[in-house]
Amino acid sequence: MRTPYCKGVDMTEQTPTNTMSFIDQLEPLVQIQEEATVSRTVMSVEGANVVLFTFDKGQELSEHTAAMPVFVQVLKGKLEVTGGGETVKLVPGGLVHFTTRLPHAIRALEPSVMMLTMMTGSKS
Repeated sequence: MRTPYCKGVDMTEQTPTNTMSFIDQLEPLVQIQEEATVSRTVMSVEGANVVLFTFDKGQELSEHTAAMPVFVQVLKGKLEVTGGGETVKLVPGGLVHFTTRLPHAIRALEPSVMMLTMMTGSKS
């Protein structure tokens, strides 16, 4: 597997080095680990943080809230996503948005890779 190309992102510091940040392949930056949930911040830029999560089958993030609006997108696998009294099955190509402080939970129905985008607002 080749190393992803990351333009404008210092992968050791997760800070932008110019005004355009680019990662050509997200999935190789993380690996699914047996019986574990793992996260890695891959980008922290003006207005947003992007975190990749991997889940083995059956792993979950129990109900919690976020201090900011967030988007959840599946890159690989299948997740059961619950929020606002609704539950959906999310597969690659799907997108879920949670408003600030909305209780939500995520469970992996199979080994999965998820991208979380946290909308942090503008940085001065």
